[in-house]
Amino acid sequence: MKTEAGPWDSPALAKLREWDPTWVGQCLEMSREPWTNGVLPRKDVELISIAVSAACTNLDADGTRRHIRAALEAGASREEIQMILKIASLLSLHTCSLGAPILLEEAKAAGVKQGPKKTSATPVCDKMKSAGQWNSGWDAFFEIDPAWTEAIIAASLPVYTSGVLTPKLAELLSIAVDASITHMYAPGTRRHIQTALKLGVTIEEIMEVLKICVSQGMQACNLGVPILAEELERIPKEA
Repeated sequence: MKTEAGPWDSPALAKLREWDPTWVGQCLEMSREPWTNGVLPRKDVELISIAVSAACTNLDADGTRRHIRAALEAGASREEIQMILKIASLLSLHTCSLGAPILLEEAKAAGVKQGPKKTSATPVCDKMKSAGQWNSGWDAFFEIDPAWTEAIIAASLPVYTSGVLTPKLAELLSIAVDASITHMYAPGTRRHIQTALKLGVTIEEIMEVLKICVSQGMQACNLGVPILAEELERIPKEA
C-alpha cells in the first residue's frame, strides 16, 4: 500500500477517496506511477523524493520523513540519505549563480569598483578548471570571493566523487532538485541532463525524475485536506 500510494499521506488519501473518489482515481494513476512502473528502482525513487522534499527550496518535513522511512525500508543506507541531504542543502549555491553575475553587471553600470581582493589558494577550483570540470556559472562569485568559492565547491564535490552515490544517481538527484516546482532552475537542469545523457542515462529514466517532481505536488493535498476536514468539523451542525 505504501508503494502504491507513492507521495500520498494515508489520512489525506482516505479522506479524498471519501469526498472525491473519481478525482483520486485519476490522480493516483498519475502520481504513483514512478513507484509502480519499475523504470527506476524503488530505492532510487524514494531517494529522489527525499531530495525534492528536503531541498532548501521546499523544506517539507512530513514528506521528508515519509520518504526517508520508505527509503530505509527499500534498503537505503544512512550514508546515502545523508548525501541526499547534502545535495538538498547545497542547492542554495544557486543564489550566487543567479545573483553574483547581476551584481557584477550592475556594479559596472553604476561605476562601483570592487575593493582589494585577499590572496588565497584555491586548489580545488584550480584542479577543476584544469580538468575541464569547471562550471562557468561560478565565474562571477569566484571573481568576487575566491576563498569562499573554494570552500563551498570543496563541500559540494563529495556528492559526485565520494562513491556513496553512483554518478548516474547523483545526476538524477541534481536534475530533480533543479527542476522541482519549488526551484525550476533552468541552467542547472540543462547541465545535469547533459551530463546524465553522456553517462548513458535514458530519456525514460530522466523523464521519470521529472514525473517524481510532479508527483510531489500532491503535498498540497497532504497538507490541506486534513486541515479542511478539521475546519469543517468546527462548523456547527444544523439542527
